[in-house]
Amino acid sequence: MARTRAADFEEKQRGLLDKAAEVFADLGMEKASMAQIAAHSQVSKALLYHYYPSKDALIFAIIITHLEELEAAIEEADDPALPPQQRLRRLVGTVLERYRGADNQHKVQLNATPALGDEQKAEILDVERRIVRRFAAVLRQINPDLDDPQRPLLTPVTMSLFGMMNWVYMWFRDGGRITRDDYADVATTLILEGIKAVR
Repeated sequence: MARTRAADFEEKQRGLLDKAAEVFADLGMEKASMAQIAAHSQVSKALLYHYYPSKDALIFAIIITHLEELEAAIEEADDPALPPQQRLRRLVGTVLERYRGADNQHKVQLNATPALGDEQKAEILDVERRIVRRFAAVLRQINPDLDDPQRPLLTPVTMSLFGMMNWVYMWFRDGGRITRDDYADVATTLILEGIKAVR
């Protein structure tokens, strides 16, 4: 007879993911062991393996959970009825807010892909592409010329925006003189003003 899930299964699972992300972010994907993660999570190795049968399954779960929650927040915040400039600002602000407290998960996402199998990579890439396409659609509204087949600049501009957002964890500190809202304004302005000059 199959074992039934405990009532707090999802809560425990999420706690393990958060603790594992801390270990991976601190030690790196190769050096971090399941034993270290179990100890840091204050659970037995047997329980950790009950939730995640391998290290790559654990890494994948951290990344896909982080991305799916990000995508859901973006989808909820997006309002196609807004003027595209305001719509872009809202999307940028949503990403930066979702990154609050998620530095470890973000580091795992950026650094752990080589540890994953092809199917896992494909699933992650699928979510990432959906997120990127949403931003690209707004940028295309703002400047349709970016999507010129003779000079296709939509992808470079979109990925430049993600570069500004994705590496913010390297320097940004909550509680400083610059808030996440401030930086959302800066990143959006840089893109909006910059694409006016892109030819």
